[in-house]
Amino acid sequence: MARNILIVSSSLRAGSNSELISKEVERGALSAGNNVEFLSLKDRKIEFCIGCLKCQKQGKCILKDDMSELIEKVNIADTLVFSTPIYYYEMSGLLKTFLDRCNPLYIRDYHFREVYLITASAENSQTVYQRAKSGIEGFVECFPNAEFKGVFSGGGLTNPMEIKTHDEILERAFVFGTKI
Repeated sequence: MARNILIVSSSLRAGSNSELISKEVERGALSAGNNVEFLSLKDRKIEFCIGCLKCQKQGKCILKDDMSELIEKVNIADTLVFSTPIYYYEMSGLLKTFLDRCNPLYIRDYHFREVYLITASAENSQTVYQRAKSGIEGFVECFPNAEFKGVFSGGGLTNPMEIKTHDEILERAFVFGTKI
């Protein structure tokens, strides 16, 4: 059965390594017969959460920005895939802000059950993405019906669009997409 997959890209650079890897994951997920929406946050207005917790009573945020539309996309997805460049061994600030603003979903009947992480980094090791992974796992822990399912990491990517010269990473990303 086809799933509704939402890929959320948090790079601020068009054509970034993490975005291009995510596009390959998208291609793989589509080839497996899923419905996939690719959502880039780079041109979206997303304010910081102010911690008022009114969303816990109203089911929606009081801030007026693009998150009201984006939160509905998150709410109806079966599977969430968060994509981030690794900055200082952590997820991008934009992704963290986005996750913070998903707080209204906590009291809702959200649909997502599986959550994945895609990272791109200059360093090529299995530890470079651990803090970002931990942050996503913390997000998932707040949603008891959801489960963190795994990480795809593309490492050794120092320059913009360098991924285009790493066919093996792109091939692994496509296969990863077929399995989510």
